[in-house]
Amino acid sequence: MKNIIIINGPNLNLLGKREEKIYGDKSFDIILGDLKSYSKSNDITLEYFQSNSEGKIIDKIHEAIGNIDAIIINPGALTHYSYSLHDAIVASKIPTIEVHISNIFNREDWRKRSVISPAVKGIIGGFGLNGYKLALFAANDLLG
Repeated sequence: MKNIIIINGPNLNLLGKREEKIYGDKSFDIILGDLKSYSKSNDITLEYFQSNSEGKIIDKIHEAIGNIDAIIINPGALTHYSYSLHDAIVASKIPTIEVHISNIFNREDWRKRSVISPAVKGIIGGFGLNGYKLALFAANDLLG
């Protein structure tokens, strides 16, 4: 059994209600059902966590050490400035995939830089909520 956690950062609890032209009109719960179905059929235990607090996200990564095989993370705005989140991912030594619903490289200049990217195995962005499906498939493949 593979253990994978999806971690969503600040404001991602507002999916479906927030800037719908950028993030779409569906809540994360819509995709979570599909992710759980895929997980069941691929011998994966899938956990989900969302927080608007940087410290709680870091604590969750620390708790994952020794318990989780892969992390899928959408750090939200923490992407652009959270060196402490970067350091937590590195320290965990857990293979991590960074996900962004939008393509951060065709948005505002300040969004084009991720301080998280150097700490992760790969990045998926610009495919809306389907990016989580791609990340789960990639994590499953990565774990063998």
